[in-house]
Amino acid sequence: MKVTVFLYLALCFSHVAFAQQDAWVYFADKNNVETSIQNPITILSQQAITRKNLHKIPVDSRDVPVNESYISLLKAANGISVLAKSKWMNAVHVRGEVDVITALFDLEFVCRIQFADKNLAVLSRSTVRNDKFAIEAGLEDFNYGTAQNQVNMIHVDELHIENYTGAGIIIAVIDAGFPNVNTMTSFNKLRANNGLLGGYDFVNRTSAIDEYTASSHGTKVLSTMAGYIENQFVGTAPDASYYLFRTEDAAIENPVEESYWVEAAERSDSLGVHIINSSLGYNTFDNANYNYSRSDMNGTTTFISRGANIASEKGILVVNSAGNSGNNSWGIVTAPADAPGVVTVGAVNADGLYAVFSSRGDASQTTQKPDVVAQGLGSIVIDEMDAIVANNGTSFSAPILAGGLACLWQALPNANAEQIKQYMRLSASQYTAPDYFLGYGIPNFQLALSHGLSLLENDVQGFKVYPNPVSNQLYIQMPASHEGRILKIYDVLGKLVMEQNYSNTHFSLDVSHLNSGLYILSVISNNQTVNSKFIKS
Repeated sequence: MKVTVFLYLALCFSHVAFAQQDAWVYFADKNNVETSIQNPITILSQQAITRKNLHKIPVDSRDVPVNESYISLLKAANGISVLAKSKWMNAVHVRGEVDVITALFDLEFVCRIQFADKNLAVLSRSTVRNDKFAIEAGLEDFNYGTAQNQVNMIHVDELHIENYTGAGIIIAVIDAGFPNVNTMTSFNKLRANNGLLGGYDFVNRTSAIDEYTASSHGTKVLSTMAGYIENQFVGTAPDASYYLFRTEDAAIENPVEESYWVEAAERSDSLGVHIINSSLGYNTFDNANYNYSRSDMNGTTTFISRGANIASEKGILVVNSAGNSGNNSWGIVTAPADAPGVVTVGAVNADGLYAVFSSRGDASQTTQKPDVVAQGLGSIVIDEMDAIVANNGTSFSAPILAGGLACLWQALPNANAEQIKQYMRLSASQYTAPDYFLGYGIPNFQLALSHGLSLLENDVQGFKVYPNPVSNQLYIQMPASHEGRILKIYDVLGKLVMEQNYSNTHFSLDVSHLNSGLYILSVISNNQTVNSKFIKS
């Protein structure tokens, strides 16, 4: 009898708990689209406009904000809560009872309503929640200095030696919580360099980004890139600049978190962010009717993956963790890691071997997933108490990798996001034979820089420099029309280390005596100067 009553009450509670539904309401149009596109400074920051112009990314209707009068009308409807908005999707995320949300379709500016519950109809004109951070919670034994392995593995330390530490690159960290980032000593260097640009908590709607303390996940993620403790810890991009955005509510699992994420991505684009790092993923929710299937992980179905693809189209390099489902029944990557525009990062151990928890790719994705891997088993991070600890999870392999990408982009400022991704893939350990476990493998960022230098600069005005990197003989080719050449070589500090005259169009240069590192080669002829870079190995 007691069991029967309990089951009855449980069913009643379940019914009440999910009487409120989540849905996306899409609008038919926007205000002043053409005027806004012609005057982009009215809708975007100058940093965003400059980045788009540099990489030939057009300002389009997706950059125009959502019509606020439409949102006001929805907010005025009884029983409707507007929780998030997306200019890219021209939509808002609402919560309310089914009939109340359905009634919004009577508004002429509403063109589509999609419920998160797959059992409910889509209106259109023309289980138990997984704890995604559970595997990351357990600490392992730590020895000072072991962060070196995760840096060495992807050869980003060799970029640091050349003073490529992420300076000038803006990274948005979209995550679950950032307690103590404003006070921790391990972020003193970041704050002293004015590298902490601000942030926003999209869940609690406040700019006090460090006030939410129920999760320190974002603090740990940030530390892998921006953390710095002298003689003890250096992140992969210590001199980059960062925005911090909280979109994950650790207390629940609901599709509104996808909408918050897209809002944060849109904010990132408006602020001129170069890289988004996201260590989040979605497949199951508190309301099982909202759950996605494995076949939904095709990169274009979920709201968050569609938003991530748009961010990529806008010229942002989006990096996302693959997920920690490799050794459970789900197995594969979660959204938005399934998106074609996302660099999806899996995990390996300290020896570069597949970490069994790292989510895999499969035939559901239209592009290779994961893209690459970095150390995620025994990753060295700094927690909210300023302690250096070891944690597990693709949540940490992703930002370790993102920091490396920031350093690479600093070294190749004229490259666009797609080129940076391609140089990274070309450098990876199994580029010619990718699989669903490691993707293209472990990147080598020194080699990626070499690819970038060769592909971006060696063809300038027919000027070729090879091989790159070089050990002994460097070969230089100039067009026949360029006569009377003076060749100069500078180190990264701008010091002239070699100067010679040449009259041939093809010649070689002995560089065996130079120290290992990056050099600038300048050839002056006919009052013209052609520059390139090469690495002495």
